[in-house]
Amino acid sequence: MGREQWKKIWVGSAGNMVEWFDWFVYASFAVYFADSFFPKGNDTANLMNTMGIFAVGFFMRPVGGWVLGRVGDRRGRKAALTLTVTLMSASAILIAIAPTYGVAGYGGVAVLLVARMLQGLSVGGEYAASATYLTEASAPGRRGFASSFQYVSMTAGQLLGLGLQIVLQRTMSEDALHSWAWRIPFIIGALGAAVVFYLRRNMLETEVYAEDDGAHTDPARGTIKALLAHKREAFLVMALTMGGTVAYYTYTTYLTKYLSQSAGMDKPTASLVSFCALFLFMCLQPLAGRLSDRIGRRPLLITFAVGSTFLTVPIMTLLQHAGSFWPALGLSVLALVIVTGYTSINACVKAELFPTGIRALGVALPYAIANALFGGTAEYVALWFKQGGIESGYYWYVAGCAAVSLLVYITMRETRTIDLHRVGRGDGDHDGGRGATAGAAAPGGARA
Repeated sequence: MGREQWKKIWVGSAGNMVEWFDWFVYASFAVYFADSFFPKGNDTANLMNTMGIFAVGFFMRPVGGWVLGRVGDRRGRKAALTLTVTLMSASAILIAIAPTYGVAGYGGVAVLLVARMLQGLSVGGEYAASATYLTEASAPGRRGFASSFQYVSMTAGQLLGLGLQIVLQRTMSEDALHSWAWRIPFIIGALGAAVVFYLRRNMLETEVYAEDDGAHTDPARGTIKALLAHKREAFLVMALTMGGTVAYYTYTTYLTKYLSQSAGMDKPTASLVSFCALFLFMCLQPLAGRLSDRIGRRPLLITFAVGSTFLTVPIMTLLQHAGSFWPALGLSVLALVIVTGYTSINACVKAELFPTGIRALGVALPYAIANALFGGTAEYVALWFKQGGIESGYYWYVAGCAAVSLLVYITMRETRTIDLHRVGRGDGDHDGGRGATAGAAAPGGARA
């Protein structure tokens, strides 16, 4: 892969890293600031309230997917990506300065809620815009590899958040973390977003979009009406997302809380387990993405779904009794190896389903809806089961969601050889059949 291709991947991924740093530090630092915005008392109830606001961000993602997906299809991928990071910067600043319950009562909750709504809008468009950009800007036989860097950058953002949390845990007192130091990551996130804004202002548009005949003339592109012409593909995006997003959030954002609150580990050890597991997980993404370029997307998706369906319950049960760092790390890595079958390629699979004029919205809106219903509520559902004294019920919930997605993976067509320039134009590449044409895709690339 040449220098120019790596530059496209870097520019397409750097902003994604900052976006997801801001998104995930809310979840990872919630254990410290939950009591700051609600009356003192029940720690689990306060955490549930805080994660309820976290879930609100997910419910704004369909709105963001619709608005920013429309921007991406009508104004270009670059315009959408620049707008998403602007919204994320504003939300990080709001959280950093939000007043506590002791200062403004529930006024701080209102600020937190607005910030999470802005984050939801931003991330709702970010996923599709970056997935579309990375897929379209890739060489024909490298789309799986290039798009895998979406989860590399997402995980890198989370690792930065967790790494910062570990540093703060080891250099500051528990009281300091609960009283004011939890604001530090949001300040850093806002500064990082400002840097990425500059990078994205100078990024290149993809050739697939720039050379599309209807890019500036078709009034229907990027509209719900146009998306409804691809109802089957939209349903596929929702269904194949269901199991993957629940499993992903279970073993990433929820893992630290699960190890500290259910497995009895101290917070620093739980954070270190998550950090090490996520680092290995990040390194696996390009390898799995490259494998999909050779053998296809479906084998990896099916492997994930089978593993998640049958191994979630034993893995979560053993994690609860792991007791120490190494057993917890081994089980966490095993879970994330399984999840890699989904995360490494889901971006390009979804982008490959739609034609250029509706690709950003087609990925954004169905994915955001599925994430709102399943990903955004995962931690809340887990805590609900825990509060009800039947925590193991959540393990079966995760397995059940994976089983539903498994049915979809088995019946969907292969997308690896689809031509992004021709998809949706009535040729064999997008006829709703079980297989894609064997011809190579036209070059993706990017241009000024």
